[in-house]
Order: sequence, then structure tokens, then C-alpha cells
Amino acid sequence: MGIRRHTAVTSAALLATVLAVTLAGCDPIPGGGVISTVGEVDFDTPLAIPPLAESTTDADGRRIFDLTAESGETAFRSGAATSTAGFNQSYLGPTLVAEAGDEVVVNVHNELDESTTVHWHGMHLPAAADGGPHSLIEAGDTASPSWIIDQNAATLWYHPHLDGETERQAASGLDGLFIVQDAAESALPLPRDYGVDDIPVIVQDVRFDESNQFSSDVQGYIGAIGNELLVNGTVGPYLEVTTDLVRLRLLNASTARSYDFGFADARMFSLIATDGGLLEAPVPTGHVQLSPGERAEILVAVEPGETAVLRSTPPDLGQDAVQAQKNAGADSFDVLELRASAVLRSVATVPETLVPMTALAPADAAVTRTFTLSDSTINGKRMDMKRVDAAVTLGTTEVWSVSNSMAQPHNFHVHGVQFQILTVDAEPPSPELAGWKDTIFVPPGGQIRIIMRFDDYSDPAAPYMFHCHLLTHEDDGMMGQFVVVRPGELPAVELESMDMNHGG
Repeated sequence: MGIRRHTAVTSAALLATVLAVTLAGCDPIPGGGVISTVGEVDFDTPLAIPPLAESTTDADGRRIFDLTAESGETAFRSGAATSTAGFNQSYLGPTLVAEAGDEVVVNVHNELDESTTVHWHGMHLPAAADGGPHSLIEAGDTASPSWIIDQNAATLWYHPHLDGETERQAASGLDGLFIVQDAAESALPLPRDYGVDDIPVIVQDVRFDESNQFSSDVQGYIGAIGNELLVNGTVGPYLEVTTDLVRLRLLNASTARSYDFGFADARMFSLIATDGGLLEAPVPTGHVQLSPGERAEILVAVEPGETAVLRSTPPDLGQDAVQAQKNAGADSFDVLELRASAVLRSVATVPETLVPMTALAPADAAVTRTFTLSDSTINGKRMDMKRVDAAVTLGTTEVWSVSNSMAQPHNFHVHGVQFQILTVDAEPPSPELAGWKDTIFVPPGGQIRIIMRFDDYSDPAAPYMFHCHLLTHEDDGMMGQFVVVRPGELPAVELESMDMNHGG
């Protein structure tokens, strides 16, 4: 599959480099070097499509799903199978689909030999159902979170959120999609035949050791760096395309790596949705960059009989060439081959407009909060499960200013809400960042300002999280928690200020 290209150094030179870096008090980890699988992928395996999760309806009209977290083995390559984990299968999980207005119940059975949680990433729901680190599901137990789907159509996902162990559990395969549908999206002439012209694309970088087991031995500051890709758990995937327009739901499910997705032939495509759902209008583009946890939906036009290779080229991490090579910022991957049939059906079009979006006004913000990402801390503090860092008042709008004080990349994810981006380094967001988001890249030395409303749910005792979604950073403590309370209500847990509050 992939080839790792690097410059050989003598033992003496390597020793001198390590000694110099150590004496300078810096991390001597060399990172991944330059990795490229361009032209090296055989594309000899049909793309696996995660099955749609079955559901039932109970006497109260609730949609009931069942997920079982389980360990297993998966044959990714010839030779020994790889030890993995998944939901209802050995690797990854089924795709859950629900309509806006549905009341859903997800029975999560834990058949692992350890505790886990399931976080519904991007979902607007009560904190008690959010699946953060407080919502432990012990081995052998079952949890049954329930909530009403009350948000726009969007591509969301689910994954573990165990305090200090999120990276390891997510990397094992405990990930899956949750697609929300609504009337506005259904009225548009978009591809929506799941697995035919509406395709999930879950991208993860991995590294196999000599026994075909997942390895995290190669690390940069960002975390573990893989040297080849799994797409929906498939090595070297191709997709038979039977329509002249195909919708790809891209999810960066890697624990550390960012991607800059485009096509090998530089063809243009239409970006129609980001984390929180559809944009106001399609954005014609040739690439879309996604940091860990981010999603995008794109429409790709194909001609009869042609092939098109989805490729990731080096993402812009805001670093110089040396640092980029240490943190997966100089890498290129062939991701997925689209193979168009000789005869293609026309079942959808690219609409001129999608869905309206009302901009939130900074003048309406009750509070502005400031967050500084540095080392493994936010505002100088590591995550403490017993400390709540902010109390947000129900029904208010807030502006959060998030700065990265380091020369290394981070990103930022907020639970329970979708936000709009006001500025990136004091400039208005580019068109591809103009929609609803829940995760955003924060470049080295950069600052982003986001705005959001906290409606519907309050609970003084159940916190939501905010954190870097580079999972090794989250696990190391770059995470905080907030509660949403009613006007005049106090948190039911210890509240310790991060010195981030300013009146709006």
C-alpha cells in the first residue's frame, strides 16, 4: 500500500540530533517524515458500505436502535487478522438514520472487557444523553440514552469519549455515522439513495506492525501517525458509480491527521454541507480540508466509463516544512477510486440554493469567553472531571474566542450545539466555513471566533465538553466542561473559573 519515504541518517548524526534536541528541552520525537501512497494503491477491493442500523417503534412512537460494543478480529490484509472493536460487528458500526422530530432511544450494550461511553458528535441533545466521559457504561452493562431529534439534516457521528482513553478506543474501530434527515433536505433534488449515490466515506489513517496489528509507534506532536488509509474499514477501495452525480459524506475519523481532499485530475465538485448540515448554496471548489472530527458533504459529477481518484494532498497546518513533516502535514494519499459505469442514470442535480441560514448577531451575545490552547491545557488548566469551567445561561447567545498560542496545530469541538464562525484570524470565514459547525481547525498562532445559542436543554448537574479533537491532546487534558443552567440557577457541581468570561 503506502510507501514511507525518508532521508537516511547515520547513527552518529541521529544521536547528535537527539542529544541536541533533548538539551534544548524539546520533544525529540521525529514524527512521520513524508508519507505518500499516490500511485501505490491498487484499488482492488469494493468499498464496504456500513449497514443501516435496524430500528423498531415502541408503543410511545419512539424509534429504538440497538448497538453492541464488542471486540473482534478483522482481516484487513493477507495474513493474521487484526484485533479490533466495533458496534454490532468487528469494526466500525452501522449508520443510524432518523428524521427531525423523531424521539430516539439507543440501547448501547457494552460487551467489551472495559468501560466505554458513546458520544453523539454534533447532536443537539440533553447533556445527560450526550455520552461524554461522565456517562460510563461499565463492561456488561447497557445504557439507553433518549432524546428528540431537533436540528437540521446533517451528517453526524458517534464514538467513545472515555476520559483519558478516547484515542485508543476510537482507533480500535468504535466509530459510526448518524444521519439526520428533514423536510427541507428531502425537498431538494439531491442524491439520497444510501450506498448507491449517497455514500459514507469514513477515513482513518492506520499503521500495521509485522503481525498486522494496529501500531501507534510513530508519533508527532499531533499524536499517532498512520502510513495508509482505511475507508469504511476497506484497504484499497473502489466504488462502482451508476449515477452521473454522487454524494460523498466525508468524515475525518482519524485521531490526529488532517486531510485536504480533492481529486487526482483536479476536477471541481460542489461542497453542499459541513458539520451541522447544508450550506445556503453549493460552493464550487477543488478541495476541502478536514481536521479530526470534521465532516463535509460533496457532490461529484462523473462521465460514463471514467475513473476518478479521491486524493488527499498535504493539508495547510500553518507550519513550516520541517514541522509539517513531523505532524502529517506533508503527506499525500490516494483515498478512493470512483469507477463510473458505461451507462449512468441521472437522478439528481446540483441545486442553485440549498437551505436558508439566519446569522447569529454578536451584538446579541450575553457573554464573550476566551480560551487559549497551550501544551495540554486550556487557559492553563488540564481537564478535571470534578471541575466545571463555565455556567452558560439557557436561552442566551455567546461568543467564544479560541486562540492557539503554540507553533503546533489544534482544533476545537463544542458538545451539544452547532456554532457559526465569525472570524478566522480577524478575517471573515471563507465560503466553505460559512455554515453550521461543531469542530474547527485552530492554526498555530491563530485565533477563531465562534458564536452559538444555548437553547432547549439545561441541567445544573450534567456537563457538556469542549476540547481539542486531536484525541491524544484531549486525553492528555486539553478539555474543559460547562453546564447550561436556567436564569438565576447555580451549577450543582464545583464551578472554577478559567478566567475566560467577559460581559457581552
